[in-house]
Amino acid sequence: MSSSDSLHTIALFVANKPGVLLRITLVFSRRGFNIESLVVSSAFDGHYSRMTITAKGSDDTLDQIVKQLAKLVDVIDAHVHDGGNTVERELALIKLAITVNTRHDIMQLVSHFNAKTLHLSPEMILIEVSGDSSHVDMVVDTLSDYPVIELVRSGKMVMGKTAEKAATGNKRLHARK
Repeated sequence: MSSSDSLHTIALFVANKPGVLLRITLVFSRRGFNIESLVVSSAFDGHYSRMTITAKGSDDTLDQIVKQLAKLVDVIDAHVHDGGNTVERELALIKLAITVNTRHDIMQLVSHFNAKTLHLSPEMILIEVSGDSSHVDMVVDTLSDYPVIELVRSGKMVMGKTAEKAATGNKRLHARK
């Protein structure tokens, strides 16, 4: 990976069929893009899925990847989110070991970062934090001063704020039915 590689977020709307994920990840692999995170969930009636892929690679190669993805039979829509008119969210669950002496400080940090306490016992606390990736990074970095038992992150989810892209995707969806 070169110093000119940057982080890109690609949104895909795909048919929910076996093998689709493999074919999509092969496009990234062939072009030398490293997938940093991948979020896949069912959309609408379960026949379609939404994928949000965050990947590192060159800007030049990104256009080729998106064009190749759009050509795949089971891909309904493929586009890059540039961070402009979008909403970005990520979720993290963080389990920390606590003591009587650290409980108060950790609870203050949870409150400060608008996180949620999902479970609390005398030995540990389970925290949920959501927000844009930089917010989740900040919380994880701050809480790493305490003994982390377990950490899991969802990966970035992104959606455009305008109805325009959704309408385009729906037209293609209805055309392929």
